[in-house]
Amino acid sequence: MRRTSRLARVAVGAASLALAATACGGTSGESGDGDDTKGVAIAYDVGGKGDQSFNDAAYTGLQRAQKEFGYKTADIEPTDGETDADKEQRLTSLAKQGYDPVIGVGFAYAPAMQAVVAEFPDTTFGIVDSVVEGDNVASLVFAENEASYLAGVTAAKATKTKTVGFVGGVDNPLIHKFEAGFTQGVKDTDPKVKVLSQYLTQTAEEGGFSSPDKGRAAAEGQIEKKADVVYQAAGLSGQGVIEAAAKAKVWAIGVDSDQYKQEALAAYKDSILTSALKDIDGAVFALAQSVEDGKPLTGTKTFDLKSDGVGLSDSNPKFAEVPGAKDAVEKAKTGIVDGSIKVKTE
Repeated sequence: MRRTSRLARVAVGAASLALAATACGGTSGESGDGDDTKGVAIAYDVGGKGDQSFNDAAYTGLQRAQKEFGYKTADIEPTDGETDADKEQRLTSLAKQGYDPVIGVGFAYAPAMQAVVAEFPDTTFGIVDSVVEGDNVASLVFAENEASYLAGVTAAKATKTKTVGFVGGVDNPLIHKFEAGFTQGVKDTDPKVKVLSQYLTQTAEEGGFSSPDKGRAAAEGQIEKKADVVYQAAGLSGQGVIEAAAKAKVWAIGVDSDQYKQEALAAYKDSILTSALKDIDGAVFALAQSVEDGKPLTGTKTFDLKSDGVGLSDSNPKFAEVPGAKDAVEKAKTGIVDGSIKVKTE
């Protein structure tokens, strides 16, 4: 039986959304009590751990949960060309081993999770970036378009060529939200700025989220067309975008986590102007907290700008040096939160 935590439940922003924990290096850690307690397990999306973005943010949440609760955790990498049946087997195995909650990181887990959850009614499942129905499922979704709008405002203030770029990993509805918010933010700030958009692949299986070379080539093409700010929503492929921007001495805008602070991107950090943030680690940790407290979260939990579930980083000191950017971003935040700015999703 899971012990009851003495820690206070975690609140996520104004919405007080307690959500999810993420996992640990593909292996189990030691149980803090010497008992059989097993905690959060995560199954990674395409690109896996080390993407410095989406999956790594989930891993940060798992590390927090492991440290706080002292229990065993697990994190599992995806395989090339895997099917929904492979994902079902992965989720089933984690549930059978006693992990709780079990989290699928990414919309690709939706069909597999829908097929599995009813078999394990006493296990809490979580899915990031998709909605799965079930009495024991927490669907953790984000207002990516709102964070992207702020990135667009920044890009419009930072560009000197009046041309900026967007690189999406895969041409699908989720990444469309990033593009829509970014483009709207740019145009609302300066209608004269041109936005170049490119998607790397039509499907994730083609490597859109896991191919830095594809991201690098796309960014180089946009930079050749005078883009001097390039925003990427492309997972591991985004590293190539950042590398290309650094080489050309133009700005890159990161995604999901604060990529200015990512150790693997340290060589390019001075070119990462800002990042559009999603609090995936907070969502993962808060779901783990809720299970630990014996009050598992279920249903759809939306993380938006109002609840601090998304945002924009300002870690790079150069962000403050972009004329008018800080004030414009703060004004946009206020408008989004009070509803006077409606951010598109398409």
